[in-house]
Amino acid sequence: MHSPWFGEFMGTLVLVLLGNGVNAGVTLRKSYAADSGWMVIATGWALAVMCGVMVAQAFGSPGAALNPAITLSGAIVSGNFASVLLLWSAQLLGGICGASLVTLHYAPHWRQTPDPAAKLGIFCTGPAIHAPLANLFSEILGTAVLVVVAGAIFSPGVAEHGPAAGIGPWLVGSLVWGIGLSLGGTTGYAINPARDLGPRLAHAILPIPGKGGSNWGYAPIPVIGPLIGAALAGLFLRITHPW
Repeated sequence: MHSPWFGEFMGTLVLVLLGNGVNAGVTLRKSYAADSGWMVIATGWALAVMCGVMVAQAFGSPGAALNPAITLSGAIVSGNFASVLLLWSAQLLGGICGASLVTLHYAPHWRQTPDPAAKLGIFCTGPAIHAPLANLFSEILGTAVLVVVAGAIFSPGVAEHGPAAGIGPWLVGSLVWGIGLSLGGTTGYAINPARDLGPRLAHAILPIPGKGGSNWGYAPIPVIGPLIGAALAGLFLRITHPW
């Protein structure tokens, strides 16, 4: 079963399982983690990324993108677009499956939580202030930072003079932690179309008690914004050749 497709599927599944899982733990009533706050959410997502990257690598995807935006930027930098759509399908399906497992894991808690908007926020992102252009810019900027700094982490300069091999997943998790703490307060920092669209589809499909709508009016922003940000950052890296 080892292959780039299966690695991306498994890694994204773990990413969303643990990421949406911390959202659920903080949000749902009668959870021991209820109301523990943004620091717990940002930390949980950072560790989710770290775990997802290691799982993806173990199951056959050495690049461990777990993110259609990262896959796109990598294709732009390398000039090789052959596997983009295939890997996108794995990432989206992994997001759907990870969110579905979170729904099952917290099954007794959904009826204890009356707010439909809070339930939706467990699955996908939304703006703290509804301002579409500003929200789009937040997702573009956050994803561009993700691409540029991730590129730096794995650049020859850092590899030659930095920490030992194998520390990459920890550094990527720390990067996502930093983005969440510094830039995530505006839109919830999707910075990953599969992380947002996959769980949003799961929310729409699954019979979650009292769930409300899936806010499809906002849904294009956490998909389009990360793709734009990744494309711009990928072009920047390709043009500047910083390493």
